[in-house]
Order: sequence, then C-alpha cells, then structure tokens
Amino acid sequence: MSRLGDIGGRLYRGDVSINFVGRQKLWYTISGCILVIAVLALLIRGLNFSVEFKGGSVFQVRAPNASISQVEKAVTDGGGGNPVVQQVGVGSKAQWQAQTAPLTIAQTEHVQDSIAKELGVNVNSINTQFVGPTWGSQISSKAIEALIAFLIVIVIYLSIAFEWKMAAAAFIALLHDILITVGIYALAGFQVSPASVIGLLTILGYSLYDTVVVFDKVRENTAGLTTAARSTYSQAANLALNQTLVRSINTSLIALLPVTAILIAGTLLLGTGELSDLALVLFVGMLSGTYSSIFIATPVLADLKEREPQYKALAKRLAARSASPRVAKQTAARAQAGVPAGPAGAGTTAVTPGDQATDSGTGDDADLYDDATGPGGDAGAPAPKSSVGAGRTAPGSRPAAPGSRQQPRRTSAAKRRPNAKKKRR
Repeated sequence: MSRLGDIGGRLYRGDVSINFVGRQKLWYTISGCILVIAVLALLIRGLNFSVEFKGGSVFQVRAPNASISQVEKAVTDGGGGNPVVQQVGVGSKAQWQAQTAPLTIAQTEHVQDSIAKELGVNVNSINTQFVGPTWGSQISSKAIEALIAFLIVIVIYLSIAFEWKMAAAAFIALLHDILITVGIYALAGFQVSPASVIGLLTILGYSLYDTVVVFDKVRENTAGLTTAARSTYSQAANLALNQTLVRSINTSLIALLPVTAILIAGTLLLGTGELSDLALVLFVGMLSGTYSSIFIATPVLADLKEREPQYKALAKRLAARSASPRVAKQTAARAQAGVPAGPAGAGTTAVTPGDQATDSGTGDDADLYDDATGPGGDAGAPAPKSSVGAGRTAPGSRPAAPGSRQQPRRTSAAKRRPNAKKKRR
C-alpha cells in the first residue's frame, strides 16, 4: 500500500487525478440538500439563543441529587414560566442552571423560595443573575455588524489580490459554511452564546485560508493557459485542487484533533458552558469549511471562468484537436509505448506546473506532420513530429542507423527557400 506522501506526490505530478471539478453537479446537489434542511430547521425550529442575547434571569443552584424535572417544577411553581434547565459541570461541582424570561424583584424572590423548598437547599446558596433585554439586543446587533464587516473586507481583499470571480466563489463558499453551521445549531437545538459567535468568525477565517491556498495554485496553473493551449480552465483548476488535496486534508486533521479534545473534555468534565460552545462551533465549522474549499469554491470558480470568451474558444479548440483521428492514433501509440498522456484534449505529453514547454500542435490535422527532405534535397514522405524530445524517437518508429544524420525540422520559412544554392557570378 502506498504511503500518503507517495499519493500526494502522484496527485501533484498528475499521475493520478480525482475529477472534482467535472462532478460539480453532484457536489451542488449534495450541498443543496443540506442547505434546504438547514433553512427549514431555521424557519421551523429557530435558534436557541442564550440569555446574553435575549435577556432574562438565571438561577444557579448546587443540588447533586436533584433531577432536571424537579428543577423545572420548582421554577414553574415559583412563577418563572417555562425555564430552560441544563446541568453545568459534573461530579461534586455540578450545578443546575435555569434560564427564565426577565422577572421582577418580587418574582425572583418567589422563584428562589420555590427552588429552596423543592430541592431542600438554603436560599442563600442560590445564585441569581439578571440580564436586561437592551444589553442582549446590543450584543446581537454587534455580532451581525462584525459578520457583515468581515465579509465585505474579505471580498475587497480577494478582488484586489486575485480577481472578482475568485472573490465571488470564495464568498459563496463562506455563505455555504455559515448556513450549514447555523442550520445544524437550529436542527440540534444547541444554544447560541457569545462564544458561538466568536467561534463562527474563527471558522470563517479558517475556511477562507484553505480556499485562498487552492486559488493561488489555480492562478499559477492557469497563467498563460490560452497561449500554451495545454488544457481547459476546468482541467487546470482540477489539477490545482489535486495538488493541494493532501495538504488540505492534513491541515484539517491537525486542526480538528485539538478541537475534538477540547469538545470532549469540556462536555464531559465541565459540562455545558462557554468552552464547549466554542469547541462545538469550531468542530462543525471546520468540517464544513474543508468541504466547501474542495467541493464548492473551486468548481464555482471554474464555472464562472469557463463562460469567458477566451476560455470558451480554448475548450472548442482542444475538443476539435482531441477528435482528430491522427491525434487519437498518436495518443494510442504513446499509451502503448508507456509515455504518459497530457491533459484531456491537449494531444501532447503531460506538462507539469513550472515547465516552460508549450503545446506542439495548433489544432489542425495538417500540423501533425511536416514535410521532410531526404539527402540531396529531394522531397520525401512526410515524417511525423517528434513529441518525445531531442534524442528520442517517436513511439513505434525505427531508430536512426549509427552514423546517419537526421534532417533537422524545417520551419515554414525554410520551406519557402530553394534547396539549390545560387552560383556565384
């Protein structure tokens, strides 16, 4: 079994390739189904905001032998309405926390007396906090303003550093991550706290970082693409995605391991709290961000770029070249000889990033062969072009005899010159 490093090297060289961009309809369908579920969860269930956002009263009491139903009954009997009860901490440090709507001082005292009577604890041991609705609304508005400012700055930066179509593709991927993360919170009923908002902004930066790395490789692979005519834009973008695939997987795994440890430790040892809220949104967001940078951002970019006239013309030219019978015969001869083939439709040997080689053909069938002249200047049979390189023969051809002199390839200008030398007067 090949090691992961060997697989990464083969992906980078193009020896093996996963067609991410060519299967964009499949990824769009999967993401569309997930987004529909997320939107329906938001519309039907809504988000469970913490008391910091909506305001209210919070009662904390240490009663290890009590149950959640007893705490709910005690708060309801005291006039606290329908509370949100959860256990904070574990073991001897476990506490019950009940959140209610904003209460007056008299209502707060009634709830405290009811909790003390129902759970058999001292009234002075009950910790009560009050959060006003005005402060909660300010927190909500500031969080939305921070998110909007973040998205605007990112779009401006990507438009300057790359181009607006890359910025649009990254923006779509970010919206994809936001909707999925928020939808999972609504579907599972997780509580949204200020720590959740901080974690959301963090994972958006992480997702964007991964997308920018892929886009930088796409820009490198597509530089001078219309001139060299090696592959279409989608093929070059897919190669860039394969070249950065192992790096994306390694980065995601390394980032998820400590987040998973924090999530497990925070939930089992400390119970529900700020640490577990932060770790939860990081875990969900990192998974969604890794998925979007691979399956959403680059395919969307390829779809946008393939609509440009120069890339449409390039795709037609490469399609016509690949349909040529002589190109098909030459490609089959290369495959039989063990010479690696280039990108689909190119008709040439594979060109890796950084190579300065250009395509040997121009798309015309006649360009596959040049008229060669034999000794003495007599026109001979057309000789095929060599696509293997200097010092090698084309697949299936007979090597030159020792001591023989191979005629150099004649350019179009040389063909127009007469073979016979003019006599000096």
